[in-house]
Amino acid sequence: MKPIINLLFVLILGIAPALAQQPKMMFGDTTALGRPFSKDPMVIKFKGRYLMYYSVHMPVKNDGDGMQGWQIGIATSNDLFNWKRIGEIAPEAAYEKQGLCAPGAIIRNDTIHLFYQTYGNGPKDAICHATSTDGLHFTRDASNPVFRPTGRWTNGRAIDAEVHLFNNQYFLYFATRDSSGRIQQQGVAVTSAKSSFDRSSWKQAADKSILYPQLPWEGMCVEGASIITHNKKLYMFYAGSYNNAPQQIGVAVSTDGINWNRLSNQPFLKNGKPGEWNSSESGHPGIFQDTDGKTWLFYQGNNDNGHTWYLSNLPIGWKTDGPYLIK
Repeated sequence: MKPIINLLFVLILGIAPALAQQPKMMFGDTTALGRPFSKDPMVIKFKGRYLMYYSVHMPVKNDGDGMQGWQIGIATSNDLFNWKRIGEIAPEAAYEKQGLCAPGAIIRNDTIHLFYQTYGNGPKDAICHATSTDGLHFTRDASNPVFRPTGRWTNGRAIDAEVHLFNNQYFLYFATRDSSGRIQQQGVAVTSAKSSFDRSSWKQAADKSILYPQLPWEGMCVEGASIITHNKKLYMFYAGSYNNAPQQIGVAVSTDGINWNRLSNQPFLKNGKPGEWNSSESGHPGIFQDTDGKTWLFYQGNNDNGHTWYLSNLPIGWKTDGPYLIK
């Protein structure tokens, strides 16, 4: 019996680390593909409940013609850990024909303003705007797409919208490619605090990248900016490197919304170790501050090079020199 007991003990020891590292939140929308596949989380608290908007594929056609582009999924939760899918925002307008994804959301008065990107149009992908008073049904901005960058520093593409109010104006952070179409980088536009957010209201705030991949772990990509204000400073949680390269999360700080400095030359949140659920990446951050003052970092991860994709979260603490992961 001893060899069997010893074998069981070894197996238990081998499984325990994998079980221990599983996060409390593991959400994967299975409706489109029959397997967990959710990306680009954005969380808000609206009318007493949490809402999460995320990128998800449209259902596969009956003819088996593979994935059919992207749409935005909607899920709700009472505790930030257990989520239930309650709907989607599917392509509706002609400019969304190839898909829409990478949602960013803010609340102004009693209205949700959703900022998202068109998909599948290469350098012509751009940022769009829609509004909702219930979190489920959205009215498109008549001027969509509302923003694309210009200048020799960019190829004109704009994705991964993040809108944040700071110093009495709204900043629109977006990812774009350089003129060669190879390097993903961050840009920014601004509008007034009373803006309608339509196309005519946005002004590009810098004719250059505000954060460009420079560190080895960032590879050729800095994208997915998510912004929070703390102690009168802006903190940008961003994704470094392309998906599954691995993509990991870094943090930069700014006092004006345009000039940014990295807090470290190392990732703030690394990908997992081999065998862990996020060994392929910990990417595309979504920073969320709850009404109780607690801060949560939502992000995407997988361990199979993108065959599946889960969304999870981690609590964030603050000290004088910036954020830290609460373990």
